Amino acid sequence: MKFDYTRSVGPTIGRFLTGLREGRIVGVRGSDGRVIVPPAEFDPVTAQRLTDFVDVSDVGTVQSWSWVADPLPGQPFDRPFAWALVKFDGADTAMLHALDVSSPDEVHSGLRVRVRWAAERSGSIHDIACVEPGETSSAPAGSTSADADAAEPVTGIVTPIDLRYKHTASPTETRYLKALAEGRLIGGRADAESKVYFPPRGADPIDGRPTDEMVDLPDTGTITTFCIVNVPFMGQKIKPPYVTAYVLLDGADIPVLHRVLGCDPSEVRMGMRVKAVWKPREEWGYTLENVDHFEPNGEPDADYDSYRHHL
Repeated sequence: MKFDYTRSVGPTIGRFLTGLREGRIVGVRGSDGRVIVPPAEFDPVTAQRLTDFVDVSDVGTVQSWSWVADPLPGQPFDRPFAWALVKFDGADTAMLHALDVSSPDEVHSGLRVRVRWAAERSGSIHDIACVEPGETSSAPAGSTSADADAAEPVTGIVTPIDLRYKHTASPTETRYLKALAEGRLIGGRADAESKVYFPPRGADPIDGRPTDEMVDLPDTGTITTFCIVNVPFMGQKIKPPYVTAYVLLDGADIPVLHRVLGCDPSEVRMGMRVKAVWKPREEWGYTLENVDHFEPNGEPDADYDSYRHHL
């Protein structure tokens, strides 16, 4: 799953990021005289807003560290490196960043390091490419806090998010997914007197008994609650407005969330009877996405009492 996370940063973090863009590290002084880096919005002692911004050095001391032998995609380096908590000269708190050394033998608490600034800076934490062993500042010449006051402040950042999941299906999930690949919807229950869960679970949450009894369910059901999606966002497969709804399949006791199409969003309502619309058979896999969406099936609305316990 990939998307760009966009957020406003406010005046405090904005001041810090604006400083990074100018090649400076900015902290803030608290009521107890300590300089906090990165700057906190509120005083940890009095909870009052902090506004006394202070420039600190881009040279500091490693307080603690952790070695990364096998870097993950998206981390600062594609080779082994260290994460280090660095207290910059003039600061009273430490900041976490990547330390570029070739082996753990080259790093220790107390190691003096300096910032390696990015060649091109835009006002993000990545303006600090990393820290590296060294005693001499590498900050760009001529940048001062007065320059930052006159510069256009950083007001927002965009952070790319890339989430990758590897899920191992349980025995119950395996039966459920195999059924989907065959065009069937199955739920699970502990016995004939217990609730039917869809998708099936490994155990009944009421009493913990295994839900080993599989129940074939029809692909028709009732809308219990719903939401009209009007706001576009990255990754959407269809253009708003559209409806997502909880559909209580006939014979099930737990509704499942899915799209509802085939009618105007304003016509969707609680109690509406719907049926599944399956994708073409050649597109089926081990996924509930085999059901493209639900649509009205023309039956009269279900009585509220028939689904009020499933809201």
